[in-house]
Amino acid sequence: MEHSSGAAWLAEAANAAPQQGSGDLLRVVLIVMFFGCILTAWFLLRGYRQKDD
Repeated sequence: MEHSSGAAWLAEAANAAPQQGSGDLLRVVLIVMFFGCILTAWFLLRGYRQKDD
């Protein structure tokens, strides 16, 4: 197994980034937005729950 330094890996990733596009970043942003909306809805709607004490 070949060992490469972090700087070499980062430089290689930076060179490959324009070819890959924004697919991974867009996927992560959409997933975070989806779960953020669910969490926000839960947080807001839990205050409307009727409490029968």
